[in-house]
Amino acid sequence: MSLNPEQRLRILVVDDDESVRGSVAYVLDQLGHQVIEASSAAWALELFDRHQPHVVLSDVVMPGEDGYWLARQLRAREAAQEGWTPVIFMSTVSEATRVAEGIAAGGDDYLTKPVHPVVLEAKLHAMERLRAMRAQLLALTQELHLANLELKRQASHDALTGLLNRRGLDDHLDEALRLCARMRSPLTLVLCDVDFFKRYNDTLGHSAGDDCLRQVGTLLRQVARRPLDSVARFGGEEFALILPDTPRSGARMLAQAITRVFQGAALPHPASDVATHITLSGGLVTCDPGETADAGTLLARADELLYRAKTLGRNQFVGP
Repeated sequence: MSLNPEQRLRILVVDDDESVRGSVAYVLDQLGHQVIEASSAAWALELFDRHQPHVVLSDVVMPGEDGYWLARQLRAREAAQEGWTPVIFMSTVSEATRVAEGIAAGGDDYLTKPVHPVVLEAKLHAMERLRAMRAQLLALTQELHLANLELKRQASHDALTGLLNRRGLDDHLDEALRLCARMRSPLTLVLCDVDFFKRYNDTLGHSAGDDCLRQVGTLLRQVARRPLDSVARFGGEEFALILPDTPRSGARMLAQAITRVFQGAALPHPASDVATHITLSGGLVTCDPGETADAGTLLARADELLYRAKTLGRNQFVGP
């Protein structure tokens, strides 16, 4: 019998009786399937690990470990990988009364010896349908999982810049504060915005303004690049940087680094009063180890310092 590659199954046949094993293997071979034979449950377990069959046909009563032991071992192995391989027991009429025990051990169906070729083929078709349905369900579950992750990402990220949005900022800042409290380490929050951005938009248009905000976000990510650092678009032309394990001295160095990066990038600003390129004004606030502060308090303090930086002439950072 000729089968398509997709229809051809790799089947592990387990039976201590060589004649039974051989007759079942012959039928399967005639049906076009690949057969792997094992004379004991222990040997079958090793072959299962080696060949990963699509279906297991196993005798129930064998010397040493029985078929139920084999089924339990297979299910234990597959649990960690979320896998499933159909297990069909082959039994005599008297053994078939133990169907419930076999199902509890991890079996899926029974065949009565001697195995009839037509019944065997029907059972294989049924198991393969179940396998295909399970694969489709797993694929759908994975698609839904990825879709949910994307929805979650979109809910916490800004569509224009790809940075965290205000909601994402709040979540990350709360988490960073908890982490720093546990580790007794400082945390610095930076709130900054683009100087004279309204003039930039009025002069070059909103499309250019959007491009500018994307470039600003990219440059800020270059500065705050440690694994736990976070950059967010706070709103409009305002940005926030969450910097765990950053003391006051580190905050001042970071402010200097931001200024140097924007000087080096020299993004043109035709309507700025402080430079020919895009500049930022910002406020820096540091939560020291042992200090109790919530996200709202830190943001309010950083906003006050940002306002002071603007009143002092812009293109500077005010903070600790």
